[in-house]
Amino acid sequence: MAKKMINASHVEGYVYEHRLEKRVAGPTSKNPGTQYINGILRVATDDDMLNVVDIHFTYVTETTSKGSPNATYTVLSAIADGKIGSVMEHGKDYAGKVRIDSAIGLNEWYDNRTGEDTLVSVKRNEGGFVHLTQELNDEKMRATFDTDMLITGVTRVEEDPDRELPERAILKGCIFNFRNDILPVEFTVMNPKAIDYFEGLNVSNKSPILTRVRGNQVSKTIVREIEEESAFGEPAVRTVRSSQRDFVINWALPEPYGWDTEESILASELSEAISNREVYLADMKRRNQEYRENRNNASAAASSTTTSTGGYDF
Repeated sequence: MAKKMINASHVEGYVYEHRLEKRVAGPTSKNPGTQYINGILRVATDDDMLNVVDIHFTYVTETTSKGSPNATYTVLSAIADGKIGSVMEHGKDYAGKVRIDSAIGLNEWYDNRTGEDTLVSVKRNEGGFVHLTQELNDEKMRATFDTDMLITGVTRVEEDPDRELPERAILKGCIFNFRNDILPVEFTVMNPKAIDYFEGLNVSNKSPILTRVRGNQVSKTIVREIEEESAFGEPAVRTVRSSQRDFVINWALPEPYGWDTEESILASELSEAISNREVYLADMKRRNQEYRENRNNASAAASSTTTSTGGYDF
């Protein structure tokens, strides 16, 4: 692709909690013996600690590819060791403040609970650079994203009073990572004028639009109290909690990029990217099936051993 596709996210706020682990690369890895950190860092991006955004780290090493100290590893290590406080362990006043420049990725797996392999894709912040900070931006700018998106569909959704969601539109399409792999995504639009704008583009699978969009990341738990009348006495009060996880667009380029051009992306390039994704998904499904078969075989072997010996062999 001639165009370098934009895919960026920004998260800043208080260290809320973490599931970070220090590990050592095994003998079959590319760099055996290398110590690295992976896991999830959760950041509260508002002062009320209600909007908590996750950032996933797969492989953060002590040094960069050039051999210099990795500042992100240093900060994550201090958080993992408890040297930098978190809201859940130490309280807001003693929690570290961080600024993270990341990118949108997908956490994907095949779910077999129904007996058939069903692909599950969840948007998340993937990796990035982590810095300690003393000052935080305005709350509206603490959990944002900025990405090029190929839009293939726009669907208007009616208001949902029970979940406190207004009328909105769902934008379907894909974004691109730094390798130019396609990442199928859906973003939400809530501004009425924005909904009209995107519907007016008349996009479809056969006539997509490539443009740049920006917005905010919403990741919060909504708590509502519902009163239920009683035949006698005081009404019963029931507490209902619901999670809201969304990427909400609030800006787009005044003029979309060209489609099927040398300057943006050719239809042939998109077709190739789709083929590459199909290969990736087929390999993921195969590995998932192999893992499930090995697990079932191990369980069967353990059951057989237990039955024959009357004991538990570990």
